Amino acid sequence: MTHPRWTLRTENTSYTVRLSPDGPWAELDAWGPLGVEDGPSALDWSHRTHFITPADAAPAEYLPYGLRPFTGSELVVSTLGGERGVWWEFDGATESEGALRLAFTDEVIGLRTVLCYESVPGTDVILRWAEFTATAELRLERLDSAAVTVPARGAARLTCLAGQWSQEFQHTRLDLARGTFSIGSLQGVAGHAYAPWLAVQDGEAAYGVALEWAGNWHITAEAEPGGAVRVRAGRVPHEGAVRMAPGETLKAPRLACAFSADGLDGLSRVWHRYERRLAGDRLHRPRKVLYNSWEATGFDVDAAGQLELAKAAADIGAELFVVDDGWFTGRGDDTGGLGDWYPDPQAFPQGFDRFVADVRGLGLDFGLWVEPEAVSPGSRPHTEHPEWVYRVDGRPARLVRNQLLLDLGRSDVQDFVIATLDRLLGTYAVGYLKWDMNRPPTERGRPGAGPADQADLDAEHVAGYLRVLDHLRAAHPDVTVEGCAGGGGRVEHATLARTDVVWPSDNTAPLDRLRIQYGFLHAHAPHVMSSWVTDAPGVFDPRPRSLAFRFVNAMCGVLGIGADLRAWTPEQRSEAARWIARYKEVRDVVHHGEARLLGTPDDPTCGVQFDAGDRTVVAALSTGRLDGAPLLPGRPDRLRLRGLDPAARYRDTATGASYSGSHLRHHGLPFAWSAGHDADLVVLSRL
Repeated sequence: MTHPRWTLRTENTSYTVRLSPDGPWAELDAWGPLGVEDGPSALDWSHRTHFITPADAAPAEYLPYGLRPFTGSELVVSTLGGERGVWWEFDGATESEGALRLAFTDEVIGLRTVLCYESVPGTDVILRWAEFTATAELRLERLDSAAVTVPARGAARLTCLAGQWSQEFQHTRLDLARGTFSIGSLQGVAGHAYAPWLAVQDGEAAYGVALEWAGNWHITAEAEPGGAVRVRAGRVPHEGAVRMAPGETLKAPRLACAFSADGLDGLSRVWHRYERRLAGDRLHRPRKVLYNSWEATGFDVDAAGQLELAKAAADIGAELFVVDDGWFTGRGDDTGGLGDWYPDPQAFPQGFDRFVADVRGLGLDFGLWVEPEAVSPGSRPHTEHPEWVYRVDGRPARLVRNQLLLDLGRSDVQDFVIATLDRLLGTYAVGYLKWDMNRPPTERGRPGAGPADQADLDAEHVAGYLRVLDHLRAAHPDVTVEGCAGGGGRVEHATLARTDVVWPSDNTAPLDRLRIQYGFLHAHAPHVMSSWVTDAPGVFDPRPRSLAFRFVNAMCGVLGIGADLRAWTPEQRSEAARWIARYKEVRDVVHHGEARLLGTPDDPTCGVQFDAGDRTVVAALSTGRLDGAPLLPGRPDRLRLRGLDPAARYRDTATGASYSGSHLRHHGLPFAWSAGHDADLVVLSRL
């Protein structure tokens, strides 16, 4: 008997799904380079089971508890009477160009589930999600977006991005021969501990998933008997379950699935291309060189001090001046002011509009920091609307960072935030908005709203957050929006689709930041990575590095400066001006080109290679000890380049040195590091 098969194709890959011969479910037939579906499936198995069901052993795309009782399911549903389990039947397929929908129905429990697939043009990404329609009152205790199965001939190599505040995006690997590995967040955002991203390797081939969700989430990988790793991903309801009423439809977040035959490095470029597509027309808006005053002044904000910094920033070539926290009334420290979003008249005695005009008169665009989801106790919105903050009835509301979190799932709170941002952007010439979030939800309740288990507060907050961002994009299309959550706590595709840049970490120390950016660039594109040059000392790696190192490292993304320029010497300012000028010459290559990670921060020399047209830009960084040359025998360190035409010749535009592509791929670019020379930016032109 022939079972239906469907194939979705991307630029370089194909993804084939079939109906299982063993039961009413879809399973993966093939996923890999174009044409991989032409032959026996690598996921075929003996179809013999002992003490488990065929559904438990199948490479299923999505299965409910009930049909799959033992080895992990993507959907757990119960009735109000407590009966748990779904036993569905196939209910038809709908196929269109680049899209597929497979429907399954359990008429007894009253649920229709549709598995959705969509290829993204111009990329090697397949989007997957599930949609649910209830015909009875139900509780969804688990509602994952999708599951993917990766064949593995031995222990599968998993790569995740782990860490903590100030140490986000640490590139972390482990081998999974048997058992379960799970990552996630219950903090109402992606979080600092893990990024909602995972890669699985079987040999050199790399498979990746990334969840498009700005709330609680999980990604779970399970090494199954028979040689496969099954990865499930989805949102996690804060209340433990989601209630569905008859006639209601619910859509799970999208899971982006990517493949590259070229390992993690190739997989990173798949993600970069996808995120360039997410940016749409905003991709072609130049990311301006930013100066942010936070590390220079903290909460001590006044017009005279800020203008002094703005003048210094303009002199070295900055294009944008951002006033961070501390510009609004009641914000002498972190104990007050949030929610009262009006400029402090004492700090700006001639008016905030005059101050903005003075900054712009220096040739700089102007930006502001805001934290729209937070309020301070005693602020006007908290005093007038105490019901707007998350709180459990009969329990005290806990302060985190001396602030409370607004319930952005409420439409009246959304309207307040939108009106506040519209007023600021409509009253003052603000071209850049930094949206921060510095506390997670703790006592997550909505007083007076009925039983807590009947609300879906996490999803409602996400929907409110995205509604506000969508409004910003529509009403203020020329404003650049930066996403931040105490550093890199809210970096995922839903946010990236609606912002222009994100802040990977509050740690800007040179060697610490190198490791953060190394992990970040495996999952995210250079054009979204805001990176500053500061004077911050190392937190985890305190070894000193030069100003050049700090600049070259920051130039691998969207360059910013956060140091106190008033404390820099004239020589430092001159050097900074030279680096900024060089960055402006190459940022189109960095932001629009193909990026390749060269080596790792554990190597004595590492870097990033960017290629666009006939130009190649190499950011090279020395991380290790010196070899004693020239006092002792030694040779220049070398950084092997990749992806160049071996038969072509490439000229260093600064030195005039010429190399064959074969030489650069085999031997690499030479770098003679010294105590005063620990970084370089090389621009190669193809002859």
